[in-house]
Amino acid sequence: MVWQWTQLFAFLFVSVFSLYLFAVVMYSRYLNVKLGKSVKVEKNVGKRLKVFAVQVFGQTKLMKDPKSGLMHLIVFYGFIILQFGALDIIVKGFGSEGLPIPGYDVFVLTQEVTVFLIFLAVGYAAYRRYGEKLPRLKKGWKPSIVVFLILSLMLSVLGTLGFERVYHGMEASWYAPLSSMIAAPFSEAGTTVGAILFYFFWWVHLVILLTFLIYVPQSKHFHLITAPINIMLGRTDPVGRLQKLDLEDEEAESFGVGKIEDFTKKQMLDYYACVECGRCTDVCPASSTGKLLSPMHLIVKLRDHLTEKGAVTSKTPWTPAFAFPQPATHSVQLSDSHATTYDWSQGANTNIEPTLQMQKQMWTQEGKDVRELNLIGDVMTEDEIWACTTCRNCEDQCPVGNEHVDKIIDLRRHLVLMEGSVPTDGQRAMQNIERQSNPWGINRNSRADWTEETDLNDVPTVKENPTFEILYFVGSMGSFDNRSIKVSQSLTKLMNKAQVNFAILGNEEKNSGDTPRRMGNELLFQELCAENISIFEKYNVKKIVTACPHTYNTFKNEYPDFGLVDVEVLHHTELLDQLIKEKRLVPKYELNERITYHDSCYLGRYNNIYDQPRDILRAIQGVDVIEMNRNRENGMCCGAGGGMMWMEETAGKRVNIARTEQALAVNPTVISSACPFCLTMLADGTKSTEVEEVKTKDIAEILDLAVFGEAKEDSAIHS
Repeated sequence: MVWQWTQLFAFLFVSVFSLYLFAVVMYSRYLNVKLGKSVKVEKNVGKRLKVFAVQVFGQTKLMKDPKSGLMHLIVFYGFIILQFGALDIIVKGFGSEGLPIPGYDVFVLTQEVTVFLIFLAVGYAAYRRYGEKLPRLKKGWKPSIVVFLILSLMLSVLGTLGFERVYHGMEASWYAPLSSMIAAPFSEAGTTVGAILFYFFWWVHLVILLTFLIYVPQSKHFHLITAPINIMLGRTDPVGRLQKLDLEDEEAESFGVGKIEDFTKKQMLDYYACVECGRCTDVCPASSTGKLLSPMHLIVKLRDHLTEKGAVTSKTPWTPAFAFPQPATHSVQLSDSHATTYDWSQGANTNIEPTLQMQKQMWTQEGKDVRELNLIGDVMTEDEIWACTTCRNCEDQCPVGNEHVDKIIDLRRHLVLMEGSVPTDGQRAMQNIERQSNPWGINRNSRADWTEETDLNDVPTVKENPTFEILYFVGSMGSFDNRSIKVSQSLTKLMNKAQVNFAILGNEEKNSGDTPRRMGNELLFQELCAENISIFEKYNVKKIVTACPHTYNTFKNEYPDFGLVDVEVLHHTELLDQLIKEKRLVPKYELNERITYHDSCYLGRYNNIYDQPRDILRAIQGVDVIEMNRNRENGMCCGAGGGMMWMEETAGKRVNIARTEQALAVNPTVISSACPFCLTMLADGTKSTEVEEVKTKDIAEILDLAVFGEAKEDSAIHS
């Protein structure tokens, strides 16, 4: 009786004290998140629950890497199953026979099978980290703590179940194969030895469980709690849509994000949801080509800074100081030694290790006052902020629903709107857009000159064809870039062939504003947006088609925030695919070509358009469509997005070269795309790699040849 009361009081004391420590840590985390700005979360409960079920219980994002996904799936469901076993073990420690579960023997079997599977899964996890040595996975004692905790917990479960059998003199059973094996050597040890070892492992099991409880919210494994919440609160509007800034808010002290408190509470929740798996960095075009930016380190550094700043600005420290000493403040310490010395001429297509090494070296602990640190400069460098192509591959891969791009754009907004800090090339492009509505500064009155360069097109303006059904928004690239003009000519030729009633704005057309917005110049974007919407309303535009995915995304997903309503927006591949299916365009000429298609980020990951371009190619006789290793959702960026089209890459390897090499690896005769930016980057890539015999063509140009059978000057494709 005394032993049972002692056991009970010891259990209550340890458990209550652990729960207290857990509550203190959780409350401090809550206070940290509360430092952020309020954000309106759309309701859409049904849609949120569906996404929650698919991503949390289906583990769909994790299954993008099948081996890792299966391993995590076993651990995830294994721990759910073992929670019932943990309750069963705890009640047995007070003399109970266990939980009153029907089919108890089967229940015991499921526990032991689950323990065995978790052993295998965790062993494989350790192998991936230290055997395969995947670059994206961090090495060292800290990332490995949870491996030891899980293995120790599994051993304590088996020890408790095994010595329970010795304690109570239970015979071996096929329903308890593992615990029976453990008990077998001790069958003659007696009840006393069995009891001692049973309670020893019982307490080990309890202490490890409670250690987990306290450790989890102080580590990357806080995602066990925050990730489901983060996924539940994730956006339900179009992915990648940037939040509108109220530039007329007279009470606003600044715009964009210049300090950690300028982020929203939802963005801060992202930091604590991060599991540091490195999947985002592994696919990032900047990280993969030796730039300083790493999406994983972006989140981790912001989390560290928030946690350290929260410790001095919140009412309570983030952890009990007597139990967990406060570390020194983290900040960026850059030096020449942190520059990558990796030799990209050795043949590696992509490699994230140089970036990971630079991040590890520069994120150091110093005795600085966290309140004196600048978010931009001491936590995030401008090189990192301007290296992002906004491709969203990081977000697509993230298993916990983190969004990286909006944070980078918010930092850019502060740099541009508050500090006037922009790379020289980018500043020049934005000035030209502001003055002439195109990045080159070409006279805006020559915007429609491309229509006069060929006699094959009848390209009416909205004034010449006031009854038009579709407005063809040509865009700056399609109007001024010599290479993209050929795409504009092919598209108008095809629309005329299909008797599409269309028109263009001619010299009234403005820049869409995508480039200024992605570069952080929200003011210029909103001015262009208002002007474009006014023109659309003037001519009663109801349907728009464009060959630029950036324009397409901006019109379709972001202009509605500023008043564009009841206007259908199509990408030219959607329109052409529709015209083929309706037999209004018939690709009757055979093109004997091996064609690989490059997915534009703003067409694919932003708007889920993957099939239409491929369907167009497959409708052409003789075309063999071959896929690159990285295709569709995991296609690599060409390097032009986020304003990078207008800025020079100075670090590491050029992104477009890496992507071109991936295309050339499948031995195509043609590299196709459906974006003027991608077309330019891939064309430059083939020139730089000296394989100009492989041509780069837009989908419209290829279909043009298949429909009309006319060989164009300088074309390598013949009917």
